[in-house]
Amino acid sequence: QVQLVESGGGLVVPGGSLRLSCAANGNIFNINALGWFRQAPGKEREWVSFIALSDGKTYSTNALKGRFSISRDNTKNMIYQQMNSLKPEDTDTYYCAETKLHSALLIRPADADYWGQGTQVTVSS
Repeated sequence: QVQLVESGGGLVVPGGSLRLSCAANGNIFNINALGWFRQAPGKEREWVSFIALSDGKTYSTNALKGRFSISRDNTKNMIYQQMNSLKPEDTDTYYCAETKLHSALLIRPADADYWGQGTQVTVSS
């Protein structure tokens, strides 16, 4: 089993920044990618970004490029999501996910093997 623990969410004013963290623990040796999704109440879970662990390549949804960026710290088995110029429409619960898919693609909720519990991000003045 894998445990993913997110942190870093909170309340921020429009235009502000937050950095989310996700710590991966447990049976992490076969993980091929780690990433982020977000979800608003009553809406489908939406892909944000992922990082392929074999080569460190990062992928982000086009709608958030330039404002959101994903990174990792291999020594700590952690990934981060830096979120800048936040907008009220970024208000969501953000989830960390991992996949052991050989393709190392993590862009659909069905690609994920494990999820974190989620961290709430609220952008409001």
